[in-house]
Amino acid sequence: MKIITLLASLFAIVAVFSTTARAIEIQEVKSDSGVTAWLVEDRSIPLIAMKFSFNGGAATDPADKTGLSEFLSGMLDEGAGDMTSAQFQAELNDNSIRMGFSASQHRFDGSLQTLTINRDKAFELLAKAITSPRFEEGPMERLRRQFLVSLKRDLEQPNTIATRAWLKTMVGKDHPYARPRSGTQESLKVITAEDLRAKAKSIFTRDQLFVAVTGDIDAKTLKTMLDKVFGGLPEKSDLPEIAEAKVFEQPKTQVIDRDIPQSVIRFGMKGIKRKDKDFVTAYVLFNIFGSGQFGSRLMEEIREKRGLSYSAYATLYPLRRAGLIFGSAATVNARVGETVKVITDEFKRMADEGPTQTELDNAISYLTGAYALRFDTNSKIAGQLLSNMKMELGIDYVTKRNDLIRAVTLSEVKRVAKKLLRADQLVFTIVGKPQDLAAKSN
Repeated sequence: MKIITLLASLFAIVAVFSTTARAIEIQEVKSDSGVTAWLVEDRSIPLIAMKFSFNGGAATDPADKTGLSEFLSGMLDEGAGDMTSAQFQAELNDNSIRMGFSASQHRFDGSLQTLTINRDKAFELLAKAITSPRFEEGPMERLRRQFLVSLKRDLEQPNTIATRAWLKTMVGKDHPYARPRSGTQESLKVITAEDLRAKAKSIFTRDQLFVAVTGDIDAKTLKTMLDKVFGGLPEKSDLPEIAEAKVFEQPKTQVIDRDIPQSVIRFGMKGIKRKDKDFVTAYVLFNIFGSGQFGSRLMEEIREKRGLSYSAYATLYPLRRAGLIFGSAATVNARVGETVKVITDEFKRMADEGPTQTELDNAISYLTGAYALRFDTNSKIAGQLLSNMKMELGIDYVTKRNDLIRAVTLSEVKRVAKKLLRADQLVFTIVGKPQDLAAKSN
């Protein structure tokens, strides 16, 4: 508890002297084609950072082509327009341009960082990557081999096995969330260039496109660049609608037998989504309960007092079609049952008693003070703005966020703890050879 109090005090000092989050001025820029971006100008250094996000990710991959979105994210800088993969990569390197793409369950994100002097070239290359990727056989087969090797390695990892099995239990084996985002050995082998083109066509549209930009660029210039990169994309997508997940709400303990000296534990239950009116209060609650920091309840009871696990945490896991609570720990096989009991007891204790006022004060001080650290580089600022856009929090959320945290009261946290932390609905998935639990191999 002393550690968490010290951290809270230090971040309180940061909050007093840092006005980063409140000082930034966010402009809303709308291009002629209707693309909207949030811009924070910073002329202090000749750098520009852009982050953007399209609607559509792994959850919209066909059931027999899982991994398609992730495959696409790896192929977009492997040649575009009249440039081969080698030529495209050389242009990026020669002009000190960083470009990257990634896929989550519901979004397909991209990033671009460039020196101001290379701005036009950077946006030109980005436009080519999005509008005219080549998907050549050579780079595609190289990437396929890399994905297959990586997947084989991941499938042998207890952490991967446990997380996937737990999630499948929580949302049902047939829901898109239960499918591996990185694909399977079977699906990765049959993905074609035509599949990638079809996926790109369905994702790269202007509806639900979010763009955040920071650095050495003004609104007028950005407006032009937005149209050059995104203006020619179709207005609407034809992505399939993802069904609401029927979240599992019964207690269950699943043991997956593996001959390893330490068991990996995944646990959790139904939670809430980001738009829930209690989300901010729950966010503060889980900083107290399961942040993974020294002084948080689970770390205090599991690691500090009993030495059961090096790390233990529980967090909100809000998805578009499911709200979950997800936690993790690992312990020697002989003490798995003890660890499971402590986790269950702590869920019940927090639900019954709630936190103390001191715990709440420390959490609020830490969360509000640490917030400034999300804005100490242009790239971080762009990332934070994009995150707020994706969650539809509003352009003024940056200045409102800490006030929302400070407004959380002890009675509210206790109410939400009682509402969310249902120890009698905990779902445990354990991978290993626990000596004090009956194995139910899958």
